[in-house]
Amino acid sequence: MSTTLSPEACREAAARLEEAERSRVPCGQLSLAHPGMTTDDAYAIQAAWMALKQQAGRTVKGHKIGLTSKAMQRAVRIDEPDFGVLLDDMFYRDGATIPAGRFLQLKVEAELAFILAKPLTGPDCTLFDVLDATAYVVPALEILDARIQRVDPATGRTRTVLDTIADNAANAAIVLGGRPFRPDALNIDMRRIGAIVSRNGEVEETGLAAGVLNHPGHGIAWLANRLHRHGVTLAAGEVVLAGSFIRPIDVAQGDTIVADYGDFGSVACHFG
Repeated sequence: MSTTLSPEACREAAARLEEAERSRVPCGQLSLAHPGMTTDDAYAIQAAWMALKQQAGRTVKGHKIGLTSKAMQRAVRIDEPDFGVLLDDMFYRDGATIPAGRFLQLKVEAELAFILAKPLTGPDCTLFDVLDATAYVVPALEILDARIQRVDPATGRTRTVLDTIADNAANAAIVLGGRPFRPDALNIDMRRIGAIVSRNGEVEETGLAAGVLNHPGHGIAWLANRLHRHGVTLAAGEVVLAGSFIRPIDVAQGDTIVADYGDFGSVACHFG
């Protein structure tokens, strides 16, 4: 691992993220405060923040994968996805009214969530291991947020992927819905599952699950192998968001989002 920040610096950065979330005022860009910051530093800050959450009583319920499409990776100049943690207070039911005031800079993505029946670990996890370990797959909406300023007001500098990683890979909440299905169900090609995502009745984005590394299960395998470096195993019962196959949609208070997955049902939420 290549780190430049001390554990104390990581804890201080985590405290800034926690205060930004609590106060609803984005903090300054961490990559600007720490010009030599590396990807490993960003994940160390994320881990320190999640440890702070767990000390306050939160529990880990799963993980998320982001930046799975080649287009998004090229846009932020990285060559692999990123990942974050799902906590117990991030989950909402299908059709829920979600308090928009809880968040700072809302966006929504559509993806598939894998619910594990068996643990998954690297370093040699494959797509077939993922399918064997998965109890169900279900449509989901991921709610994204930014606890860090997207643009620095003094310099006009745009935040980097390092800021996003430190910011729990931008994750804020998750809505599970639609029709759960088993990954070994006959006549289901998971790559061809599509979503039509509407905001207030108008279609905003469409996409196919193949946009996630050609098969969303590949994302889960990548995560199991990547987390192995940190001594982390994906546990039975955890929910893993496999990565979005649409571009993020901006949302605000009063918006209703519906993702239509065809034969696999729909998942919706309203921001009140």
